[in-house]
Amino acid sequence: MAASRMSRWGNELYSGARSYDIVGRRRTWFVISLVVLAASTGLLLLRGLNTGIEFRGGAELTISGAATTEQQPAIDAVTSIVGDEAPRVSSLGGDSVRVQTLSIDKETSDDLEAALAAAYEVDPAEISTTSIGPTWGDDVTSKALRALVIFLGLVALVMTVYFRDWRMAAAAIVALLHDLVITVGLYAGIGWEVTPATVIGFLTILGYSLYDTVVVFDKVRENVAPALDQRRYTYGELANLAVNQTLVRSINTSVVAVLPVAAILFIGAFLLGAGTLRDIALALFIGILVGTFSSVFVATPLLVWMREREPRVAEHTAMIHRLRAEAGATDGSDAGHERVHVGALVPGQHLGSRAQPRRRRPGRRP
Repeated sequence: MAASRMSRWGNELYSGARSYDIVGRRRTWFVISLVVLAASTGLLLLRGLNTGIEFRGGAELTISGAATTEQQPAIDAVTSIVGDEAPRVSSLGGDSVRVQTLSIDKETSDDLEAALAAAYEVDPAEISTTSIGPTWGDDVTSKALRALVIFLGLVALVMTVYFRDWRMAAAAIVALLHDLVITVGLYAGIGWEVTPATVIGFLTILGYSLYDTVVVFDKVRENVAPALDQRRYTYGELANLAVNQTLVRSINTSVVAVLPVAAILFIGAFLLGAGTLRDIALALFIGILVGTFSSVFVATPLLVWMREREPRVAEHTAMIHRLRAEAGATDGSDAGHERVHVGALVPGQHLGSRAQPRRRRPGRRP
């Protein structure tokens, strides 16, 4: 029953029998996006990113088979060896503890391993130590930023060539930056540690958001191609039809993508304690939801806003509204002010089994 309703809802959206005025209410979506962007930027500036040891440098000690995963024994052990430094301690699973400190020499590292082994009642051989210099983190950061700039440049070039419209490329880039800033800001607000896996998650959501936006824009291009050659619908109405026609696909794609990520985040990280997965899972979880919102409520409304400032599109829109007003005055109705249900300019029909080739019976000539 639910599947039948979903299918009927999708068919009604595609045909125009049911429609949501997403493009027409673009001011509402822009205000929502600006408020969330401002909040995310504020969190990023006020709290900053909690960078991991890979970016700031230091030493990481992992205790396996610990009798307890409480953090206080590790804090006391580090304080007794290093001094007043406050280490970063986290639990990994049910019997492992990770301790991160500033850079220490070999002698201090040996003393700290012995203290942690005594605190958690394990053999010193069960403690692994890794030292990372700060230059490695700087190199990773610079390469990530460089990859982001190159990625955005290539996206702008390819979309401009593919759609033959720089405004589509500009709207897509704005949507990508919108997703990135909100995701990074919310991640900073939660305060989880930023690791290389987190950076991978940030870059991955750009590809997901871009894919969803391209799917919507492809339908927009198909619908608005004859927009200025007809007198039934405005450019914005045809673009809104495209958003409605791809709405079900956007929702289905988002649900399919977010369910396994949510399982990793909430079941794996919180219930099972798989701390090594929660950083990338959180970045993907936020990014997928924000990317779905931007592809539907930001990219296409922004594109329509830019196109309606072109003289030809503005004149065509004004002409459509004038013709509707005149038609309403002629028949005495209020047709000029009614909401128009937009349908496809060239409606299609699925023929089902009738579209299949007929089988020729044996022994009969064609």
